[in-house]
Amino acid sequence: MKRRYALSLSLAGTILVLDLLSKWLVMSRLELWESRPIISGFFDLVYATNRGAAFGFLNRVDITWQTAFLIVVNLAAVALMLHILHRASDRETFLITGLGLILGGALGNLADRLRFGVVVDFLDFYVGQWHWPAFNVADIGISLGAFCLILSLYQKKPHASGSR
Repeated sequence: MKRRYALSLSLAGTILVLDLLSKWLVMSRLELWESRPIISGFFDLVYATNRGAAFGFLNRVDITWQTAFLIVVNLAAVALMLHILHRASDRETFLITGLGLILGGALGNLADRLRFGVVVDFLDFYVGQWHWPAFNVADIGISLGAFCLILSLYQKKPHASGSR
Protein backbone atom coordinates (compact mmCIF):
# COMPACT_ATOMS: atom_id res chain seq x y z
CA MET A 1 0.00 0.00 0.00
CA LYS A 2 1.40 3.37 -0.94
CA ARG A 3 2.42 5.63 1.93
CA ARG A 4 -0.23 8.23 1.16
CA TYR A 5 -3.05 5.70 1.50
CA ALA A 6 -1.64 4.14 4.67
CA LEU A 7 -1.21 7.50 6.40
CA SER A 8 -4.42 9.13 5.22
CA LEU A 9 -6.71 6.15 5.72
CA SER A 10 -5.26 5.33 9.16
CA LEU A 11 -5.90 8.93 10.25
CA ALA A 12 -9.42 8.78 8.79
CA GLY A 13 -10.11 5.52 10.60
CA THR A 14 -8.77 6.87 13.89
CA ILE A 15 -10.92 10.01 13.72
CA LEU A 16 -13.97 7.98 12.70
CA VAL A 17 -13.59 5.47 15.55
CA LEU A 18 -12.90 8.19 18.15
CA ASP A 19 -15.87 10.20 16.89
CA LEU A 20 -18.35 7.32 16.91
CA LEU A 21 -17.13 6.02 20.28
CA SER A 22 -17.27 9.45 21.95
CA LYS A 23 -20.77 10.10 20.59
CA TRP A 24 -21.94 6.68 21.78
CA LEU A 25 -20.59 7.41 25.27
CA VAL A 26 -22.33 10.79 25.42
CA MET A 27 -25.61 9.41 24.08
CA SER A 28 -25.56 6.51 26.54
CA ARG A 29 -24.79 8.66 29.59
CA LEU A 30 -26.66 11.94 29.01
CA GLU A 31 -30.22 12.82 28.09
CA LEU A 32 -30.74 14.98 25.01
CA TRP A 33 -29.82 18.60 25.89
CA GLU A 34 -28.43 17.54 29.29
CA SER A 35 -25.20 19.30 30.23
CA ARG A 36 -22.47 18.33 32.71
CA PRO A 37 -19.85 20.88 33.78
CA ILE A 38 -16.27 19.68 33.38
CA ILE A 39 -14.44 22.98 33.97
CA SER A 40 -16.91 25.35 35.59
CA GLY A 41 -17.42 28.53 33.59
CA PHE A 42 -15.48 27.22 30.59
CA PHE A 43 -16.26 23.67 29.39
CA ASP A 44 -19.27 21.36 29.61
CA LEU A 45 -20.19 18.05 28.05
CA VAL A 46 -23.62 18.42 26.50
CA TYR A 47 -25.72 16.05 24.44
CA ALA A 48 -26.86 18.30 21.59
CA THR A 49 -27.97 17.70 18.03
CA ASN A 50 -27.49 19.82 14.94
CA ARG A 51 -29.63 19.51 11.81
CA GLY A 52 -27.39 21.89 9.91
CA ALA A 53 -23.76 22.17 8.93
CA ALA A 54 -20.78 23.82 10.63
CA PHE A 55 -21.60 26.47 13.21
CA GLY A 56 -25.34 25.90 12.84
CA PHE A 57 -25.60 26.79 9.13
CA LEU A 58 -29.02 25.48 7.95
CA ASN A 59 -29.85 24.37 11.51
CA ARG A 60 -33.56 25.14 11.21
CA VAL A 61 -36.53 22.85 11.71
CA ASP A 62 -38.57 24.68 9.06
CA ILE A 63 -36.18 23.58 6.29
CA THR A 64 -37.19 20.05 5.33
CA TRP A 65 -34.59 19.41 2.65
CA GLN A 66 -31.39 20.18 4.56
CA THR A 67 -30.66 16.61 5.71
CA ALA A 68 -30.79 15.18 2.17
CA PHE A 69 -28.83 18.16 0.83
CA LEU A 70 -26.12 17.82 3.49
CA ILE A 71 -25.84 14.06 2.91
CA VAL A 72 -25.25 14.70 -0.80
CA VAL A 73 -22.69 17.44 -0.02
CA ASN A 74 -20.98 15.12 2.46
CA LEU A 75 -20.78 12.27 -0.05
CA ALA A 76 -19.39 14.67 -2.67
CA ALA A 77 -16.76 15.88 -0.18
CA VAL A 78 -15.72 12.30 0.59
CA ALA A 79 -15.42 11.54 -3.13
CA LEU A 80 -13.37 14.71 -3.67
CA MET A 81 -11.01 13.87 -0.78
CA LEU A 82 -10.43 10.37 -2.19
CA HIS A 83 -9.82 11.78 -5.68
CA ILE A 84 -7.29 14.32 -4.40
CA LEU A 85 -5.62 11.61 -2.29
CA HIS A 86 -5.30 9.37 -5.35
CA ARG A 87 -3.58 12.17 -7.30
CA ALA A 88 -1.31 13.26 -4.43
CA SER A 89 2.38 12.46 -4.19
CA ASP A 90 3.58 10.36 -1.26
CA ARG A 91 5.79 13.32 -0.32
CA GLU A 92 2.91 15.77 0.16
CA THR A 93 2.68 15.05 3.88
CA PHE A 94 0.50 18.00 4.93
CA LEU A 95 -1.94 17.35 2.09
CA ILE A 96 -2.17 13.62 2.86
CA THR A 97 -2.57 14.28 6.59
CA GLY A 98 -5.22 16.94 6.01
CA LEU A 99 -7.19 14.72 3.65
CA GLY A 100 -7.19 11.87 6.18
CA LEU A 101 -8.37 14.08 9.02
CA ILE A 102 -11.13 15.66 6.92
CA LEU A 103 -12.18 12.28 5.52
CA GLY A 104 -12.52 10.79 9.01
CA GLY A 105 -14.53 13.77 10.21
CA ALA A 106 -16.76 13.78 7.16
CA LEU A 107 -17.49 10.07 7.58
CA GLY A 108 -18.26 10.52 11.29
CA ASN A 109 -20.78 13.27 10.66
CA LEU A 110 -22.18 11.39 7.65
CA ALA A 111 -22.79 8.33 9.85
CA ASP A 112 -24.84 10.52 12.22
CA ARG A 113 -26.91 12.04 9.43
CA LEU A 114 -27.65 8.63 7.93
CA ARG A 115 -28.58 7.07 11.29
CA PHE A 116 -30.29 9.95 13.08
CA GLY A 117 -30.96 12.69 10.51
CA VAL A 118 -28.86 15.03 12.70
CA VAL A 119 -25.26 15.32 13.88
CA VAL A 120 -24.53 14.69 17.57
CA ASP A 121 -22.40 17.40 19.22
CA PHE A 122 -21.14 17.34 22.80
CA LEU A 123 -18.14 19.64 23.38
CA ASP A 124 -19.36 22.99 24.72
CA PHE A 125 -16.81 25.74 25.40
CA TYR A 126 -17.97 29.07 26.79
CA VAL A 127 -17.10 32.15 28.81
CA GLY A 128 -20.01 33.64 30.75
CA GLN A 129 -23.02 33.63 28.45
CA TRP A 130 -20.92 33.45 25.26
CA HIS A 131 -20.85 29.88 23.89
CA TRP A 132 -18.86 28.58 20.97
CA PRO A 133 -21.23 26.31 19.00
CA ALA A 134 -21.09 22.76 20.38
CA PHE A 135 -18.97 20.42 18.29
CA ASN A 136 -17.61 16.86 18.20
CA VAL A 137 -14.47 14.84 17.39
CA ALA A 138 -15.38 14.76 13.68
CA ASP A 139 -15.43 18.57 13.65
CA ILE A 140 -11.99 18.63 15.28
CA GLY A 141 -10.69 16.32 12.55
CA ILE A 142 -12.19 18.52 9.84
CA SER A 143 -10.74 21.70 11.39
CA LEU A 144 -7.26 20.24 11.89
CA GLY A 145 -7.42 18.79 8.38
CA ALA A 146 -8.30 22.19 6.92
CA PHE A 147 -5.30 23.66 8.77
CA CYS A 148 -3.06 20.96 7.28
CA LEU A 149 -4.42 21.73 3.80
CA ILE A 150 -3.48 25.38 4.31
CA LEU A 151 0.01 24.31 5.41
CA SER A 152 0.24 22.10 2.31
CA LEU A 153 0.03 25.22 0.16
CA TYR A 154 3.44 26.21 1.58
CA GLN A 155 5.02 22.75 1.44
CA LYS A 156 7.65 22.32 -1.24
CA LYS A 157 6.02 20.49 -4.14
CA PRO A 158 7.66 17.37 -5.56
CA HIS A 159 9.11 17.58 -9.06
CA ALA A 160 6.94 16.44 -11.97
CA SER A 161 8.97 13.24 -12.22
CA GLY A 162 8.45 12.60 -8.50
CA SER A 163 6.80 9.53 -7.01
CA ARG A 164 3.01 9.35 -7.12
